[in-house]
Amino acid sequence: MSRTDADQGLAAEGVAIAYGRSLIVEGLDLAIAPGAFTALVGPNGSGKSTILRALAGQLVPKAGTIRLDGRNLSDLSAREIARRVGVLAQGPAAPEGLTVLDLVRQGRYPHRSLFGRWSEADDRACAEALALTGMDDLTARPLENLSGGQRQRAWIAMTLAQETGILLLDEPTTFLDLAHQIELMHLIADLVAARGKTVVAVLHDLNQAARYATRMVMLKGGKIAAAGRPTEVMTAETVSKVFGLAVTIITDPVAGTPMCIPAARAPAERPPLLQIGHEGAETSRS
Repeated sequence: MSRTDADQGLAAEGVAIAYGRSLIVEGLDLAIAPGAFTALVGPNGSGKSTILRALAGQLVPKAGTIRLDGRNLSDLSAREIARRVGVLAQGPAAPEGLTVLDLVRQGRYPHRSLFGRWSEADDRACAEALALTGMDDLTARPLENLSGGQRQRAWIAMTLAQETGILLLDEPTTFLDLAHQIELMHLIADLVAARGKTVVAVLHDLNQAARYATRMVMLKGGKIAAAGRPTEVMTAETVSKVFGLAVTIITDPVAGTPMCIPAARAPAERPPLLQIGHEGAETSRS
């Protein structure tokens, strides 16, 4: 990684991250491309969310350095980081009775002094975030009265109201049905293409990552197995090595991006079906 890369946006240099004595990530060198959508993918336990938390300043590396615009992240205050980096964590929680608007307004805290008055800029940022996420008709609803998908969109709106140049999203499509997943992925792509945002998202769906992200980072065992454009990362060999699954890679007929198709098991490999016997006992059927 060049010094120029490390001086722009977010970059990790020789980073190791541990929980107690368990080393989760080791020797991580990762420069997040400014103005791009980077998807972190990999099996469960590969270090995706851990890396995202470290990039957000929520975890202190055991070794190595994380830099934000060339400055050591550990030298910056939480407010300084929050003015540059917006974070959507996994499974966020809010106090009971908090409305959608209350939550979204909390996204403005990095830009306001302790006794600062609410401004027109704050109103504009919240209104835009609510409109972008389709939550502008639900502002008075308590979060606990929303569906899981609506709550997720409310949290995304709060993150957008923060108006940061960098967004870190940990499994942002959680709880969303397929239609809202696609809407969100389009929104992220538009934020990058039209507004120059830098987005890093942990995603489980390889095909969504390949279709919408400009870069993919595939992780295994806390290390980078492959990184680059989706066409460079999403290969049958790499997916098989990382996920332990035989796949075929075809071209997405809509987007023209790589698309992963898991190999079908042979009939002999399928588990026997079960049927209920005359006495109510389960018996195998070949």
